[in-house]
Amino acid sequence: MSADFDLAALDRWMRANVAGFAGPLSAEKFPGGQSNPTYRLKSGSGAYVLRRKPFGPLLPSAHAVDREFRLIAALHPTGFPVARPHALCQDDGVIGAAFYIMDMVEGRTLWDGTLPGMAPANRRTHYEAMVDTLADLHAIDPARVGLSDFGKPGNYFERQVARWTRQYRMAQTDDLPEAERLIEWLPRTVPEQTRTSIVHGDYRIDNLIYAADSARVVAVLDWELATLGDPLADFAYLAMNWVTEPEGRSGVMGMTGTQTGIPTLDELTERYCFRTGRDGLPDLNWFFAYNLFRLMGIMQGIKKRVIDGNASNAEAAATAAKAPGLARAAWFFAEKAGA
Repeated sequence: MSADFDLAALDRWMRANVAGFAGPLSAEKFPGGQSNPTYRLKSGSGAYVLRRKPFGPLLPSAHAVDREFRLIAALHPTGFPVARPHALCQDDGVIGAAFYIMDMVEGRTLWDGTLPGMAPANRRTHYEAMVDTLADLHAIDPARVGLSDFGKPGNYFERQVARWTRQYRMAQTDDLPEAERLIEWLPRTVPEQTRTSIVHGDYRIDNLIYAADSARVVAVLDWELATLGDPLADFAYLAMNWVTEPEGRSGVMGMTGTQTGIPTLDELTERYCFRTGRDGLPDLNWFFAYNLFRLMGIMQGIKKRVIDGNASNAEAAATAAKAPGLARAAWFFAEKAGA
């Protein structure tokens, strides 16, 4: 899919704002994704990536590409695997929405968490690299990289439950009984927060780029939901894949163990705890309920954008239809957590 904005205007802007940039410039939109539309840029000076806000009216605080840019600009000098950032444009007048430019990182994107066709030993090393990279992120001191104010103080999950409740309410189009129960139960049962770190917010296998010839993670992508908060938010979100049926995406339930090479959730937890100096983790069912509630809120936002006519791709309507099922699944885990 070609660019849906003024390419000549972008070319002029990049000549003025991206060091070393040279034309001619072409753009191709990456398929998939419901959040910030993303494009591969080809030019005389090499390949870049552009991420922009969606066009049209947006919910407050959503699609904050300026926060994404600030974060990767802080992480890149540490050696943590993110693309090199180049420039941020917050002037909607250039291409119709705020955007930023970063390097194009070449490598492999693995869309199916079961890693079909891969040898068991390779599956294991890919998963170990994934959890090790997450642990490395959580080990970075936010203050040391200039991000001490990147998130609000206080209990992360308390803030997030309130945030996603607001987002859900602002985009609500239906009455979902399980959603109402969750909105009442989650804030009453928020777990104590014992650590604060940079939280990615959407850490899963298809948001990683692996090296072409090894299990090394060369870039972590899609930082739109990143903030400072409880690192268990990321780990529990990753662990959701172990209780999600294989669906051609990140779910691996029933596919772990020595035969496949995919670590069990206990093995993954032990490795994460060792890398982060923890003695263990609390029961994850509350976190699973929260994560599914949050996904429900995201899907509801997509549904609202479909209705408003500014969803970012043709699959948005099918994605939006998942909200009721996510509400039911969230309540299932809430009941396992004692609701």
